[in-house]
Amino acid sequence: MPRDTITDLIHHGYQPPDGFESPAPGVFKASTVIFANTAALQSRDWRRKDGYTYGLHGTPTTFVLEERIATLEGGRQCVLLPSGLAAVAVVDLALLAPGDEVLLPANVYGPSRELARQELRRWGITHRLYDPLDAAALAALIGPQTKLLWIEAPGSVTMEFPDVAALARAARAKGVITALDNTWGAGLALRGFEHGIDIVMQALTKYPSGGGDVLMGSVVTQDAALHERIKLTHMRLGYGVAGNDTELVLRGLPTLAVRYAAQDHAGRALAHWLAARAEVARVLHPALPGSPGHAHWQAHCTQAAGLFSVLLDARYSLAQVHAFVDALRLFRIGYSWAGPVSLVVPYDLQAIREPGHGLEGHLVRLSIGLEAVADLQADLAQALAQAF
Repeated sequence: MPRDTITDLIHHGYQPPDGFESPAPGVFKASTVIFANTAALQSRDWRRKDGYTYGLHGTPTTFVLEERIATLEGGRQCVLLPSGLAAVAVVDLALLAPGDEVLLPANVYGPSRELARQELRRWGITHRLYDPLDAAALAALIGPQTKLLWIEAPGSVTMEFPDVAALARAARAKGVITALDNTWGAGLALRGFEHGIDIVMQALTKYPSGGGDVLMGSVVTQDAALHERIKLTHMRLGYGVAGNDTELVLRGLPTLAVRYAAQDHAGRALAHWLAARAEVARVLHPALPGSPGHAHWQAHCTQAAGLFSVLLDARYSLAQVHAFVDALRLFRIGYSWAGPVSLVVPYDLQAIREPGHGLEGHLVRLSIGLEAVADLQADLAQALAQAF
């Protein structure tokens, strides 16, 4: 008996020939994965990555990206998350239990701090802030309840660059696991495992993607047991990434080093130019002498991201600072960074940092895109002239 046409469309017998290859990996999208027989269904283990079980546990496309990100960071295993913040959360939830403590740098990424303040606190997990530029003080701060130390290099917005190796040593001496947010370093400027870090996380939203059009995060490890703890929590929370988003990050990876170098060059040029302007009290860029932690950056890195902050002189009013930001034409107002378009955001120092941060002035963060440096400098010049 002939089958209905719609059944033939669903169960069509054609299979394309093997042997197709192109520069871009194929994009596989799946929730359901088809098994050849019940033996295959019962024998596959999603934890081993030796086959496919369900879309949430990986497809050929996500497996390829996981392997490439692990290689980028110098690790062995990687899990993908739907955002950088989700990557932070899965590390916290995999490693912390009621009664435990996590230490966060005083310049921690704001949403990571709020995750600890609001969500972890409700589950009986405490946190304290530490000075990322004082490894000796950190060693004294670590207590018996401390189970996890987060490191940011550099710190969010205020850009202090810590002695990553010294912080990792202090934690290891007390048996504390270290996790590095390496979004700024992108696996190029900084390699966390080379400095004793246990876990390296990135917001792939930024440099690996490079297009400002996708959200994704990664967690990379070298230790198999640590990886399994994270992977099991990843599974239990139901985290997954979409095939099309994975495709976008895979497409961005081949140009990562070229884009990073170009934005580093442009960022340093503009940072030096701004440092000489009378309106600017200070430039916070790890590669510039005088920026907090510059010597640590020199010891760990040879490159820098195209992201830095400036402190506009305190004699100006907040209205003037906002007028400067609003007067920019090539720099667009918006969060995130590392895309092709230059971005600008003003920050309230008192709201994002604890008292005693020692910084004076109005903070404005700049993300340098791929526009011509001369055009970006001219844009900054005309906005400064209009506002001040």
